[in-house]
Amino acid sequence: MKPTRIRSDAQRMRGLIIGMLAALTMLVGACRDNTTHDLVLNAAGTAATVITADSPAEIAQESAADYNNNVNGLITAKTLESWIDDWSANRPAGITGRLVILQIDNGPAGKEYITPHPAAGVVTYSVVDSTRLVETRSDGVIQVISMVPDGPTMDRFFHDYGIDPTKDMLVWVMGTGGALANMWMGRGWYMMRYWGVPRTHLAFLDGGASFVMAASYMGSTASCDENVSTSCLPGNGTFSVRNLPQDNTALQATLEDMMRIVTPTDVNDLHNGVFLWDARNIGQYSAGLTSESGVPPANYMATFQNSGSQQGHPNGALDLNFINMLNPAAGYTYKPKSELQAYLDGQVDANGKGFEDATLQPVGAGRAYQPGDTVYTYCETTFRAMITGIVSGVILGKPTRFYDGAMYEWHSLSNIVADNGLSILPIDSPWRTDLVNRSYFRPADSAAAVTTRIVTDPYAISANAIVRADREYKRGGGSGGGSGGGVLPPPPNPCANAG
Repeated sequence: MKPTRIRSDAQRMRGLIIGMLAALTMLVGACRDNTTHDLVLNAAGTAATVITADSPAEIAQESAADYNNNVNGLITAKTLESWIDDWSANRPAGITGRLVILQIDNGPAGKEYITPHPAAGVVTYSVVDSTRLVETRSDGVIQVISMVPDGPTMDRFFHDYGIDPTKDMLVWVMGTGGALANMWMGRGWYMMRYWGVPRTHLAFLDGGASFVMAASYMGSTASCDENVSTSCLPGNGTFSVRNLPQDNTALQATLEDMMRIVTPTDVNDLHNGVFLWDARNIGQYSAGLTSESGVPPANYMATFQNSGSQQGHPNGALDLNFINMLNPAAGYTYKPKSELQAYLDGQVDANGKGFEDATLQPVGAGRAYQPGDTVYTYCETTFRAMITGIVSGVILGKPTRFYDGAMYEWHSLSNIVADNGLSILPIDSPWRTDLVNRSYFRPADSAAAVTTRIVTDPYAISANAIVRADREYKRGGGSGGGSGGGVLPPPPNPCANAG
């Protein structure tokens, strides 16, 4: 027999505290203004930067119907080519620095890079080191892979590339268009907006550069080709995220936020102000009960990723695969704004693709996104969800949050036994997701298929350690890394960063 787990008084107290915190977070719905302000003091003790914590609605931006008319967010080759032609004359209003092109993969031979023109203020850098864009961090409950980088990592990015995001125009591009390349480009955009880079100084190119740019703009030379060496990087940047006045950490939905918004039954609530978007394929969403071809797989475990303990989705989520947002035949450009909006309106496209609910059928017109909803989007590690989140939060202008821990975290937080012979979480942990009032799920068919996770604290009083650390770093304290649980946080401000 297994020994009975005795719940200590301290564990009971932790549970009570979590309940109090959950009750306090419910107050956010009564807040009209989600903006808060903090003063960051310089060494002399005088105010240096006023930090503004923006809500998802304030962070969102809406694209023009014609993407050619955008000068930030999603831009086209036509816009980028005009900037390269004469940067000093054609750059967007308010930009006084360089055009910094950040390319996350190479194009084909002879068209590897957008050609830089350093004398004219146009530089192109490859960004091939994935540790610059994602980081393994603990949210206080569990260690999670592929999270937004911490403050010191962002400061090193600005230093290495010599970037001043209050002067320069930063443009993320794909050399070769692709699904994964689009995801990495999205991760670059996300980390910069999260840390407060102004939307007016940040863009990403629609489609692979080698496909959408004229051949005359492409070549085999970059200002620094990191595939060869990083010694060519400027390495002279002095800018810090602490100099950016916007706190956009509300872009990240934490595990704590997700626990708050999931519905007690697996139904999309049209009146709770939340739209939960699963960007994975329908087989993963349904834990293998079906596939997109309509044929159930012989082995439902084929839908599992990262050796998780379960597969399925949080209650209330709707599914629409990220790939439906893109035009693969056109260099993996985004579909027209009107078509993307139609998906959120509950319509299906010419191929019958649209949002599906737990019945695995399209929800129908008017039964998907509701006006005023905040979009919460995720996938397995919030790579595919970068594309769905860009659709909702950058193209369509909807309040959007990314559950960065994603299903890697959600499907780890169970009482299911892992390959070390032990349950990942104790049965009385308040962070379990293998509960029918939180998830639709199917467990792994054997312990040998479940990889042991690094649990920080199964009774943590908060799962917001990453956001707390990042807010502290931005305001001049801390090292910026996620930390473990066990320290009672200050009472939450119910009007700050509501989602």
